[in-house]
Amino acid sequence: MNDDLITTQADVPVSDELEAPATEAPDLEAQLAAAVARADENYNKLLLAMADFENYKKRSERHNRDITEHKRRDLLKSLLPVIDNLERALSYEGAESGPLREGVSQTLKGFEALLASQGVKPLSVKGTPFDPAFAEAIATQPSSDGDGIVLEEAQKGYTIGDELLRPAKVVVSKAE
Repeated sequence: MNDDLITTQADVPVSDELEAPATEAPDLEAQLAAAVARADENYNKLLLAMADFENYKKRSERHNRDITEHKRRDLLKSLLPVIDNLERALSYEGAESGPLREGVSQTLKGFEALLASQGVKPLSVKGTPFDPAFAEAIATQPSSDGDGIVLEEAQKGYTIGDELLRPAKVVVSKAE
């Protein structure tokens, strides 16, 4: 055997690098503390970002619901003049009864059923005290019924749920 290749522990020179971990231990603890602080900070930022995103989703859903409800109300409100016209057609005294009148009547019933299924109800204000929250006065008429009583409905009003969809247009009494 070659004696030059065999070395013992005593032959290996001691380097400064092997002893460095013992002297750098406090430095590692400081680095670990800094890393933990950064990790906590990033975790808190993540929690805030997640909460912000959840709030954004809720606001967005609420906004979309509001838009949908607004568009639904607009559509239902746009059907009301059609119902008014169908009612006027049926109230025309010169119209003979027959298939045309029956068709108009069935069409009106279909529209009324559609509105009822959506929570739309006609207002009945005739004979009640005038309330500007539910009716719009288009004329006054002298009457012995007293002052401020709804005498006629020129156009029906409608509610959807508890809210007004369209005010009634009415003739209101005034004292003689």
